[in-house]
Amino acid sequence: MSTAAATVRRRRVRLVLVAVVAVLLVAAPLILPAFANQTLVRIGVYAVAVLGLNIIMGYTGQVNLGQIFFVGLGAYVTAYGVNHGWNILLVFVAACAIAGVVGLLVALAAARLGGLAIAMVTIALPIVGVPLAKRLADFTGGSQGVSARFTDAPDWSGLANDQWQFYIVLVVVAGAFLLARSLVHGKYGRAFAAVRENEAVAASMGISPYRTKVLAFTIASVFGGASGFLYLAAVQYTSPETLNFGHSISLLAAMVIGGAGSIAGSLLGGAYYVFVPQLTNAIDPNLTTVSQGAILLAVLFLLPGGLVSLPRVVRRLTRRPPARRSTSRPAAETSQQTTPAHRPVPDAAPEEREQTERQDGP
Repeated sequence: MSTAAATVRRRRVRLVLVAVVAVLLVAAPLILPAFANQTLVRIGVYAVAVLGLNIIMGYTGQVNLGQIFFVGLGAYVTAYGVNHGWNILLVFVAACAIAGVVGLLVALAAARLGGLAIAMVTIALPIVGVPLAKRLADFTGGSQGVSARFTDAPDWSGLANDQWQFYIVLVVVAGAFLLARSLVHGKYGRAFAAVRENEAVAASMGISPYRTKVLAFTIASVFGGASGFLYLAAVQYTSPETLNFGHSISLLAAMVIGGAGSIAGSLLGGAYYVFVPQLTNAIDPNLTTVSQGAILLAVLFLLPGGLVSLPRVVRRLTRRPPARRSTSRPAAETSQQTTPAHRPVPDAAPEEREQTERQDGP
Protein backbone atom coordinates (compact mmCIF):
# COMPACT_ATOMS: atom_id res chain seq x y z
CA MET A 1 0.00 0.00 0.00
CA SER A 2 1.38 3.39 -0.98
CA THR A 3 2.05 6.13 1.55
CA ALA A 4 -0.75 8.32 0.17
CA ALA A 5 -3.28 5.49 0.37
CA ALA A 6 -2.22 4.68 3.94
CA THR A 7 -2.60 8.34 4.91
CA VAL A 8 -6.10 8.49 3.42
CA ARG A 9 -7.04 5.30 5.21
CA ARG A 10 -5.80 6.59 8.58
CA ARG A 11 -7.69 9.83 8.02
CA ARG A 12 -10.92 7.95 7.30
CA VAL A 13 -10.47 5.79 10.38
CA ARG A 14 -9.88 8.90 12.47
CA LEU A 15 -13.00 10.57 11.10
CA VAL A 16 -15.07 7.47 11.84
CA LEU A 17 -13.76 7.35 15.42
CA VAL A 18 -14.50 11.06 15.91
CA ALA A 19 -18.04 10.56 14.60
CA VAL A 20 -18.60 7.59 16.93
CA VAL A 21 -17.28 9.52 19.94
CA ALA A 22 -19.47 12.52 19.06
CA VAL A 23 -22.58 10.33 18.88
CA LEU A 24 -21.74 8.68 22.20
CA LEU A 25 -21.22 12.03 23.90
CA VAL A 26 -24.51 13.37 22.61
CA ALA A 27 -26.40 10.26 23.71
CA ALA A 28 -24.55 9.74 27.01
CA PRO A 29 -26.50 12.20 29.24
CA LEU A 30 -29.78 10.68 28.10
CA ILE A 31 -28.67 7.23 29.26
CA LEU A 32 -26.37 7.79 32.24
CA PRO A 33 -27.60 8.54 35.77
CA ALA A 34 -27.32 12.05 37.22
CA PHE A 35 -24.18 11.26 39.23
CA ALA A 36 -22.33 10.05 36.13
CA ASN A 37 -23.37 13.16 34.19
CA GLN A 38 -22.13 15.42 36.98
CA THR A 39 -18.82 13.56 37.07
CA LEU A 40 -18.33 13.97 33.32
CA VAL A 41 -19.21 17.65 33.63
CA ARG A 42 -16.49 18.15 36.24
CA ILE A 43 -13.99 16.36 34.01
CA GLY A 44 -14.82 18.79 31.21
CA VAL A 45 -14.42 21.77 33.55
CA TYR A 46 -10.91 20.86 34.62
CA ALA A 47 -9.90 19.53 31.19
CA VAL A 48 -10.25 23.07 29.81
CA ALA A 49 -8.10 24.45 32.66
CA VAL A 50 -5.44 21.78 32.06
CA LEU A 51 -5.61 22.49 28.33
CA GLY A 52 -4.74 26.15 28.92
CA LEU A 53 -1.90 25.14 31.23
CA ASN A 54 -0.67 22.71 28.59
CA ILE A 55 -0.43 25.46 25.98
CA ILE A 56 1.87 27.61 28.12
CA MET A 57 3.90 24.80 29.73
CA GLY A 58 3.63 21.75 27.50
CA TYR A 59 3.86 23.48 24.11
CA THR A 60 5.77 26.69 24.93
CA GLY A 61 7.92 25.41 27.79
CA GLN A 62 7.18 28.29 30.18
CA VAL A 63 6.40 28.00 33.88
CA ASN A 64 2.90 28.87 35.09
CA LEU A 65 1.92 27.98 38.63
CA GLY A 66 -1.05 30.32 38.84
CA GLN A 67 -3.58 28.84 36.41
CA ILE A 68 -6.12 28.35 39.19
CA PHE A 69 -6.19 32.14 39.68
CA PHE A 70 -7.70 32.61 36.22
CA VAL A 71 -10.17 29.79 36.84
CA GLY A 72 -11.36 31.55 39.99
CA LEU A 73 -11.44 34.92 38.24
CA GLY A 74 -13.63 33.51 35.47
CA ALA A 75 -15.94 31.99 38.08
CA TYR A 76 -16.30 35.29 39.94
CA VAL A 77 -16.98 37.23 36.72
CA THR A 78 -19.60 34.66 35.78
CA ALA A 79 -21.30 34.91 39.16
CA TYR A 80 -21.32 38.71 39.00
CA GLY A 81 -22.79 38.76 35.51
CA VAL A 82 -25.47 36.18 36.26
CA ASN A 83 -26.55 37.91 39.46
CA HIS A 84 -26.84 41.21 37.59
CA GLY A 85 -29.00 39.78 34.82
CA TRP A 86 -26.50 39.75 31.97
CA ASN A 87 -27.12 37.66 28.89
CA ILE A 88 -25.44 34.29 29.33
CA LEU A 89 -23.38 34.64 26.14
CA LEU A 90 -22.17 38.04 27.35
CA VAL A 91 -21.27 36.46 30.66
CA PHE A 92 -19.18 33.81 28.92
CA VAL A 93 -17.39 36.37 26.75
CA ALA A 94 -16.73 38.57 29.79
CA ALA A 95 -15.31 35.67 31.82
CA CYS A 96 -12.88 34.78 29.02
CA ALA A 97 -12.03 38.39 28.10
CA ILE A 98 -11.37 39.68 31.62
CA ALA A 99 -9.23 36.65 32.45
CA GLY A 100 -7.36 37.16 29.17
CA VAL A 101 -6.73 40.88 29.84
CA VAL A 102 -5.42 40.17 33.34
CA GLY A 103 -3.26 37.38 31.93
CA LEU A 104 -1.94 39.75 29.26
CA LEU A 105 -0.97 42.35 31.87
CA VAL A 106 0.82 39.73 33.93
CA ALA A 107 2.53 38.29 30.86
CA LEU A 108 3.83 41.67 29.69
CA ALA A 109 5.88 41.85 32.87
CA ALA A 110 6.58 38.18 33.52
CA ALA A 111 7.50 37.10 29.97
CA ARG A 112 10.78 39.03 30.15
CA LEU A 113 11.78 36.92 33.10
CA GLY A 114 12.79 33.29 33.04
CA GLY A 115 13.30 30.27 35.23
CA LEU A 116 12.54 30.81 38.91
CA ALA A 117 11.64 34.47 38.43
CA ILE A 118 8.57 33.79 36.28
CA ALA A 119 7.67 30.89 38.60
CA MET A 120 7.61 33.28 41.56
CA VAL A 121 5.39 35.74 39.66
CA THR A 122 2.83 33.06 38.81
CA ILE A 123 2.93 31.60 42.34
CA ALA A 124 2.04 35.04 43.68
CA LEU A 125 -1.24 35.10 41.73
CA PRO A 126 -3.24 32.57 43.82
CA ILE A 127 -1.44 33.60 47.02
CA VAL A 128 -2.55 37.21 46.54
CA GLY A 129 -5.89 36.22 45.03
CA VAL A 130 -7.27 34.50 48.15
CA PRO A 131 -7.03 37.51 50.53
CA LEU A 132 -8.05 39.84 47.71
CA ALA A 133 -11.22 37.83 47.12
CA LYS A 134 -12.01 38.03 50.83
CA ARG A 135 -11.59 41.81 50.91
CA LEU A 136 -13.63 42.60 47.79
CA ALA A 137 -16.85 41.48 49.44
CA ASP A 138 -19.10 43.62 47.22
CA PHE A 139 -17.85 41.76 44.17
CA THR A 140 -16.92 38.33 45.52
CA GLY A 141 -19.16 37.84 48.55
CA GLY A 142 -16.15 37.83 50.87
CA SER A 143 -15.22 34.72 52.79
CA GLN A 144 -18.73 33.32 52.38
CA GLY A 145 -18.40 33.22 48.62
CA VAL A 146 -21.11 33.83 46.07
CA SER A 147 -23.61 31.58 44.32
CA ALA A 148 -25.27 31.88 40.94
CA ARG A 149 -27.74 29.51 39.33
CA PHE A 150 -28.16 29.74 35.60
CA THR A 151 -28.02 26.19 34.26
CA ASP A 152 -31.52 25.00 35.07
CA ALA A 153 -32.97 23.25 32.05
CA PRO A 154 -35.66 25.28 30.23
CA ASP A 155 -39.11 23.78 29.98
CA TRP A 156 -39.01 23.48 26.22
CA SER A 157 -35.93 21.22 26.30
CA GLY A 158 -37.57 18.37 28.19
CA LEU A 159 -34.21 17.68 29.87
CA ALA A 160 -33.18 17.32 33.49
CA ASN A 161 -30.82 19.90 34.99
CA ASP A 162 -27.82 17.56 34.93
CA GLN A 163 -28.43 16.77 31.25
CA TRP A 164 -28.72 20.45 30.36
CA GLN A 165 -25.46 21.20 32.23
CA PHE A 166 -23.78 18.37 30.37
CA TYR A 167 -24.67 19.83 26.99
CA ILE A 168 -23.52 23.33 27.98
CA VAL A 169 -20.17 21.99 29.12
CA LEU A 170 -19.89 19.73 26.07
CA VAL A 171 -20.31 22.64 23.65
CA VAL A 172 -17.68 24.79 25.39
CA VAL A 173 -15.21 21.94 25.86
CA ALA A 174 -15.53 20.82 22.23
CA GLY A 175 -14.98 24.39 21.03
CA ALA A 176 -11.97 24.83 23.31
CA PHE A 177 -10.30 21.61 22.19
CA LEU A 178 -10.93 22.29 18.50
CA LEU A 179 -9.51 25.80 18.90
CA ALA A 180 -6.46 24.50 20.75
CA ARG A 181 -5.85 21.79 18.16
CA SER A 182 -5.94 24.24 15.25
CA LEU A 183 -3.70 26.58 17.22
CA VAL A 184 -0.94 24.14 18.07
CA HIS A 185 -0.94 22.57 14.59
CA GLY A 186 -0.61 25.92 12.83
CA LYS A 187 2.06 28.59 12.62
CA TYR A 188 1.57 29.60 16.25
CA GLY A 189 2.16 26.03 17.35
CA ARG A 190 5.42 25.96 15.40
CA ALA A 191 6.43 29.22 17.06
CA PHE A 192 5.60 27.76 20.48
CA ALA A 193 7.74 24.70 19.75
CA ALA A 194 10.65 26.80 18.51
CA VAL A 195 10.64 28.93 21.66
CA ARG A 196 10.39 25.82 23.83
CA GLU A 197 13.39 24.18 22.18
CA ASN A 198 15.74 27.16 21.94
CA GLU A 199 14.88 30.85 22.23
CA ALA A 200 18.07 31.96 20.48
CA VAL A 201 17.36 29.75 17.48
CA ALA A 202 13.75 30.94 17.43
CA ALA A 203 14.92 34.57 17.38
CA SER A 204 17.28 33.80 14.49
CA MET A 205 14.29 32.40 12.58
CA GLY A 206 12.39 35.67 12.97
CA ILE A 207 10.23 34.50 15.89
CA SER A 208 10.04 36.88 18.85
CA PRO A 209 10.32 34.78 22.04
CA TYR A 210 8.85 37.63 24.10
CA ARG A 211 5.74 38.02 21.96
CA THR A 212 5.31 34.27 21.74
CA LYS A 213 5.44 33.91 25.52
CA VAL A 214 2.95 36.74 25.99
CA LEU A 215 0.60 35.17 23.45
CA ALA A 216 0.81 31.73 25.03
CA PHE A 217 0.25 33.09 28.55
CA THR A 218 -2.73 35.14 27.38
CA ILE A 219 -4.30 32.17 25.62
CA ALA A 220 -3.80 30.03 28.72
CA SER A 221 -5.52 32.73 30.78
CA VAL A 222 -8.48 32.81 28.38
CA PHE A 223 -8.87 29.04 28.73
CA GLY A 224 -8.69 29.50 32.50
CA GLY A 225 -11.54 32.01 32.34
CA ALA A 226 -13.60 29.61 30.23
CA SER A 227 -12.95 26.88 32.79
CA GLY A 228 -14.15 29.25 35.53
CA PHE A 229 -17.39 29.82 33.61
CA LEU A 230 -17.90 26.06 33.36
CA TYR A 231 -17.00 25.64 37.02
CA LEU A 232 -19.83 27.93 38.07
CA ALA A 233 -22.17 26.26 35.59
CA ALA A 234 -21.44 22.91 37.27
CA VAL A 235 -21.04 23.87 40.94
CA GLN A 236 -23.14 27.10 40.97
CA TYR A 237 -20.99 28.47 43.79
CA THR A 238 -17.50 29.86 44.20
CA SER A 239 -15.44 31.19 47.11
CA PRO A 240 -11.85 32.25 47.87
CA GLU A 241 -11.09 28.56 48.39
CA THR A 242 -11.39 28.15 44.62
CA LEU A 243 -8.18 30.19 44.28
CA ASN A 244 -6.21 28.04 46.71
CA PHE A 245 -2.63 27.45 45.59
CA GLY A 246 -2.98 23.72 46.25
CA HIS A 247 -5.49 23.48 43.41
CA SER A 248 -2.94 25.05 41.07
CA ILE A 249 -0.39 22.36 41.98
CA SER A 250 -3.05 19.72 41.40
CA LEU A 251 -3.69 21.15 37.93
CA LEU A 252 0.03 21.00 37.21
CA ALA A 253 0.17 17.36 38.33
CA ALA A 254 -2.88 16.59 36.18
CA MET A 255 -1.17 18.10 33.13
CA VAL A 256 2.02 16.08 33.69
CA ILE A 257 0.17 12.82 34.32
CA GLY A 258 -2.17 13.32 31.38
CA GLY A 259 0.68 14.18 29.03
CA ALA A 260 2.51 17.47 28.57
CA GLY A 261 2.35 18.83 25.04
CA SER A 262 -0.71 16.75 24.14
CA ILE A 263 -4.29 17.82 23.44
CA ALA A 264 -5.69 14.41 24.36
CA GLY A 265 -3.46 14.40 27.44
CA SER A 266 -5.35 17.44 28.74
CA LEU A 267 -8.59 15.47 28.73
CA LEU A 268 -6.89 12.62 30.59
CA GLY A 269 -5.51 15.18 33.02
CA GLY A 270 -9.04 16.43 33.73
CA ALA A 271 -10.13 12.86 34.44
CA TYR A 272 -7.16 12.42 36.77
CA TYR A 273 -8.04 15.63 38.62
CA VAL A 274 -11.55 14.33 39.30
CA PHE A 275 -11.10 10.61 39.85
CA VAL A 276 -7.82 10.29 41.77
CA PRO A 277 -8.88 12.36 44.82
CA GLN A 278 -12.07 10.29 45.04
CA LEU A 279 -10.02 7.10 44.83
CA THR A 280 -7.48 8.15 47.46
CA ASN A 281 -10.24 9.34 49.81
CA ALA A 282 -11.95 5.98 49.47
CA ILE A 283 -8.72 4.18 50.35
CA ASP A 284 -7.75 6.30 53.36
CA PRO A 285 -8.81 9.94 53.87
CA ASN A 286 -5.85 10.52 56.18
CA LEU A 287 -3.33 9.56 53.49
CA THR A 288 -4.86 11.38 50.53
CA THR A 289 -1.83 13.58 49.86
CA VAL A 290 0.61 10.70 50.27
CA SER A 291 -1.41 8.47 47.95
CA GLN A 292 -1.62 11.14 45.27
CA GLY A 293 2.13 11.72 45.50
CA ALA A 294 2.78 8.00 45.15
CA ILE A 295 0.53 7.81 42.07
CA LEU A 296 2.32 10.79 40.55
CA LEU A 297 5.75 9.24 41.09
CA ALA A 298 4.61 5.87 39.72
CA VAL A 299 3.25 7.44 36.53
CA LEU A 300 6.37 9.56 36.04
CA PHE A 301 8.64 6.52 36.40
CA LEU A 302 6.59 4.14 34.27
CA LEU A 303 5.19 6.62 31.73
CA PRO A 304 7.41 9.70 31.47
CA GLY A 305 5.24 10.91 28.58
CA GLY A 306 2.06 10.70 30.66
CA LEU A 307 -1.01 8.51 30.30
CA VAL A 308 -1.40 9.57 26.69
CA SER A 309 1.77 7.62 25.86
CA LEU A 310 0.39 4.34 27.29
CA PRO A 311 -0.79 2.89 23.92
CA ARG A 312 2.58 3.64 22.36
CA VAL A 313 4.41 1.96 25.24
CA VAL A 314 2.13 -1.09 25.04
CA ARG A 315 2.72 -1.42 21.30
CA ARG A 316 6.46 -1.21 21.81
CA LEU A 317 6.42 -3.89 24.52
CA THR A 318 4.15 -6.27 22.63
CA ARG A 319 5.79 -5.85 19.24
CA ARG A 320 7.75 -8.93 18.20
CA PRO A 321 11.34 -8.24 17.27
CA PRO A 322 12.00 -8.70 13.55
CA ALA A 323 13.44 -12.08 12.62
CA ARG A 324 17.15 -11.87 12.01
CA ARG A 325 18.54 -13.38 8.87
CA SER A 326 21.03 -16.11 9.47
CA THR A 327 24.54 -15.00 8.52
CA SER A 328 26.09 -18.49 8.79
CA ARG A 329 26.69 -20.29 5.53
CA PRO A 330 27.97 -23.74 4.72
CA ALA A 331 31.70 -24.05 4.99
CA ALA A 332 32.07 -25.23 1.39
CA GLU A 333 30.10 -22.24 0.07
CA THR A 334 32.09 -19.84 2.26
CA SER A 335 35.38 -21.30 1.12
CA GLN A 336 34.30 -21.06 -2.50
CA GLN A 337 33.41 -17.41 -2.10
CA THR A 338 36.40 -16.36 -0.02
CA THR A 339 39.10 -18.48 -1.59
CA PRO A 340 40.04 -17.81 -5.22
CA ALA A 341 39.37 -20.73 -7.55
CA HIS A 342 42.36 -23.02 -8.27
CA ARG A 343 43.92 -22.33 -11.58
CA PRO A 344 46.81 -24.28 -13.21
CA VAL A 345 50.11 -22.47 -13.02
CA PRO A 346 51.31 -21.77 -16.56
CA ASP A 347 54.64 -23.18 -17.71
CA ALA A 348 57.68 -21.01 -17.43
CA ALA A 349 58.69 -18.89 -20.36
CA PRO A 350 61.06 -20.54 -22.99
CA GLU A 351 63.98 -18.22 -22.08
CA GLU A 352 63.76 -19.25 -18.45
CA ARG A 353 63.72 -22.96 -19.38
CA GLU A 354 66.89 -22.65 -21.51
CA GLN A 355 68.72 -20.75 -18.74
CA THR A 356 67.74 -23.40 -16.23
CA GLU A 357 68.97 -26.26 -18.51
CA ARG A 358 72.40 -24.57 -18.98
CA GLN A 359 72.86 -24.22 -15.25
CA ASP A 360 71.95 -27.81 -14.60
CA GLY A 361 74.32 -29.12 -17.25
CA PRO A 362 74.16 -32.44 -19.15
